[in-house]
Amino acid sequence: MLGVFKNGLVSAPKELNSPSSSFHQHEEDQDQHPLKHFLKSYTNAFSISFGNDVSLAFDPSSQVPLPQQRLFCSMDDIYCIFLGGLNNLCTLNKQYGLTKVANEPMFVIQAYKTLRDRGPYPAHSVLKELDGSFGFILYDVKSKTVFVSLGANGEVKLFWGIAADGSVVISDNLVAIKSTCSKSFAPFPTGCMYHTEGGLVSFEHPKKKMKAISRVDSEGVMCGATFKVDMYSKTQTMPRVGSEANWATWGV
Repeated sequence: MLGVFKNGLVSAPKELNSPSSSFHQHEEDQDQHPLKHFLKSYTNAFSISFGNDVSLAFDPSSQVPLPQQRLFCSMDDIYCIFLGGLNNLCTLNKQYGLTKVANEPMFVIQAYKTLRDRGPYPAHSVLKELDGSFGFILYDVKSKTVFVSLGANGEVKLFWGIAADGSVVISDNLVAIKSTCSKSFAPFPTGCMYHTEGGLVSFEHPKKKMKAISRVDSEGVMCGATFKVDMYSKTQTMPRVGSEANWATWGV
């Protein structure tokens, strides 16, 4: 799966940008555009773009045994690409009023809509309830909100990086990330979520800050930083969530 978000829609941490990246080389090579690279790599892949802001791509033929299934769903102008599987999906569907046949991205969209519209349950509490291996990218067209999360067990892997034009690229395809982001990429941190308003947060430790860890490749070149929970830190008091302050304006 692939998500490409124009600079400004997703504000990646500045530490993700490597000073060693030679972006001018990528700008001269149109084939290195992340979407073009992804579609070229997967002959059965399809993509959807929303103006010049967002592009999502998905390869339905890349099905592998659970928990690494790949699924795509859209409802009410909300789009979700899901990688992995949830062991407690039936229970979650019942809890959120979905039918038994609803799959993982259907549940993610419904959970997001519930958080966005009705609160007051914080997003990190919902993600903690997910039992299984998962990674997903969600985009809400109407509010231009991006929501990305990766499970804590590490069985599903996502990567994110900064492309030549400043776009943020998120994908499970490491080759596509490396080809389009040069050295400005890193693994997306496990047990974390990214929300357009809230930024990068650990859903396992939402009151702790995230810290950047410098990363050098085998050639000794500085790459985009990885991010881990700073267990000795503490964020500011988390805002109350309710009818006057719903999840659409703060991701946690």
